[in-house]
Amino acid sequence: MTTAESTRTPAATTSPGWRATLAAYVALTKPRIIELLLVTTVPVMFLAERGVPDLWLVLATLVGGTLSAGAANTFNMVYDRDIDAQMGRTAHRPLVTGAVSPRAATIFGVALAALSTAWLWWLVNPLSAMLSLGAIVLYAVGYTMILKRRTAQNIVWGGVAGCMPTLIGWSAVRDEVGWPAVILFLVIFFWTPPHYWPLSMRFTEDYARAGVPMAPVVHQQTTVAKQIVAYSWVMVATSLVLVPVANMGWVYLVAALVSGAMFVLEAHRLLREARRGAAQSVLRPMRLFHFSITYVSVLFLGVAVDPLLHLPLA
Repeated sequence: MTTAESTRTPAATTSPGWRATLAAYVALTKPRIIELLLVTTVPVMFLAERGVPDLWLVLATLVGGTLSAGAANTFNMVYDRDIDAQMGRTAHRPLVTGAVSPRAATIFGVALAALSTAWLWWLVNPLSAMLSLGAIVLYAVGYTMILKRRTAQNIVWGGVAGCMPTLIGWSAVRDEVGWPAVILFLVIFFWTPPHYWPLSMRFTEDYARAGVPMAPVVHQQTTVAKQIVAYSWVMVATSLVLVPVANMGWVYLVAALVSGAMFVLEAHRLLREARRGAAQSVLRPMRLFHFSITYVSVLFLGVAVDPLLHLPLA
């Protein structure tokens, strides 16, 4: 009997109503993560089109991307159900509670992966479909199965899967991968550690109990905070590279500078408190975690709006 199976309560073995079953399958896809991925997809389509892209194409790309991300997240929950059962933050997940069986979840994940690939292939283009399938493999195999339990750099390289929507959004419009998409890919790559490590700092005990070597588990808080600051500076610098590469105007430049400056300041605040040996109540790593979501939303809003308003720098 697995750890996940042993945690099931007698109530979990009874037949749930269809609403509870539907909610459990939706939970497998991690909707909140999908929302963040889509925030980086649509603006890139606006940039690739240099205006408003075909709305049916946007809808088709969003549906395909949602199915693809849902598949990757489902596979992640299937594989991680043993450690999810040991962490308070994830103990309520469907595979831990028994709301969905591992076999049913696996079939669900395979169905989503097949459907998303076919959907994007026929309704968007083959390149976008292959990029989407690659993102599933990178997250489900590269991050979940290979990196997560073996190295403190898991989220750095495993986070590549989360960068793929920038390439998918661009390829959906242009049927190629252009340099602006690559720059935004790198922005999300450098954004991922300072986004996720504060969350790991907040739940260090959970990860340690589950035996997952997240950076805050194997390094001192000061060391992790220094890395967060370094990644933050590189992220902001990379975001500014988009200005000459994609001929961005004032809207994007202001969005990148203001949100980037606030991000860096918050990262330095976290480092300052870590050096003081502050307790969690003072360190407040979740402040940076929550602001990181605001940052990427503001930045990519700038990506979408800039080509619409046409306010050139010169």
